[in-house]
Amino acid sequence: MTLRLRYLFHQLHLHLYLFVAQVFVLLMVLAIMDAQHKLLSSVLCYFLVLFLLSGQQVSVQGHLTSDFRPSKLFVFGDSYADTGNTNKSESAWKHPYGITFPGKPYGRFSDGRVLTDYVAKFIGVKSPIQYRWRKYWISLLRYGMNFAYGGTGAFDSVVYPGPNMTTQIDFFQHLIKKKVFTARDLKSSVCLVSLVGNDYTTYIARNGSAQGWKSFIKALINQLAVNLKRIHGLGVQKIAVTGLQPLGCLPPRTASSTFRKCNATDNSLVSFHNLLLQQAVAKLNNETSGRSSFVILDLYDSFMSVMENKGSIKFENPLKPCCFGISSEYSCGSVDENGAKKYTVCEDPESAFFWDAAHPTQQGWRAVFPALQASLQKLYY
Repeated sequence: MTLRLRYLFHQLHLHLYLFVAQVFVLLMVLAIMDAQHKLLSSVLCYFLVLFLLSGQQVSVQGHLTSDFRPSKLFVFGDSYADTGNTNKSESAWKHPYGITFPGKPYGRFSDGRVLTDYVAKFIGVKSPIQYRWRKYWISLLRYGMNFAYGGTGAFDSVVYPGPNMTTQIDFFQHLIKKKVFTARDLKSSVCLVSLVGNDYTTYIARNGSAQGWKSFIKALINQLAVNLKRIHGLGVQKIAVTGLQPLGCLPPRTASSTFRKCNATDNSLVSFHNLLLQQAVAKLNNETSGRSSFVILDLYDSFMSVMENKGSIKFENPLKPCCFGISSEYSCGSVDENGAKKYTVCEDPESAFFWDAAHPTQQGWRAVFPALQASLQKLYY
């Protein structure tokens, strides 16, 4: 029995048994007050037991036979979701990336698994094939496809060249037109959309003003909403989109405090981004069936909870990355012209929440993911 079914089954039992207990107490009181009610109590108890048993069977069977069952995962976005689409010149293809999983660099921006891998496991499919490798692993198309590309955003980036989200969706639409994926495939699929801050890096690189932040955030959320609506219009009925993580807690912003204190100004802008995203998603759901067609994966609260060591997995210093450059001019995976490494790596990546300057370790994602499951559950209602 899957986690979703166990959860619903537990809730069903809880509510029904509380109801039955209350009725039994009432019947006992009535029986004491008047012995003539004993026969009535027995009859009612009989029918209540029948109701409890039949209600469980109908409800659980109804969930098994009528609810949404995803068979594919489609992924769009950036490095939090990319599993190998970037060029091999990027850091994700260099040592020590991938040392935990799969044991060598393979295009994931972490020491191991990333968000996509955990979402795929949750819905019961293998992590989907990367768009870049689609012609080499045709057999894996049955699990969907990953179009996410590290360093990209909703708009074009001047920092990391790559297909922005609109272009990624263009790739997807082209495959649909070629009948690589059918309408039935799309209807039984889940989409993960990751947007975690590269557009803001571009805004800063273009010397965007402090006064223009809120206007830019509004424009970004508007474009993201257009992208989400377009994916839904292509036939994908269930879409999970990431909220923005606490950017003020990323290692570059906490280094000046020896990785002890987050930047409150950055996080206030993140809160504004997430508020507008909540409003946009609520509007999209109202425009569709009224069901949970779109859900938000709250990276802000889930990250903060782990970094404050409130979860079951603890980290000694959650703000300090495992892998980082020996100076500000170097980063994780950097080498000099002679091939000498210019970075350091912690002895145990599982002891760190952050892998590098921006990305969680596999253990970090493992710690965060339980808090995201409740949102993913809504896709099944």
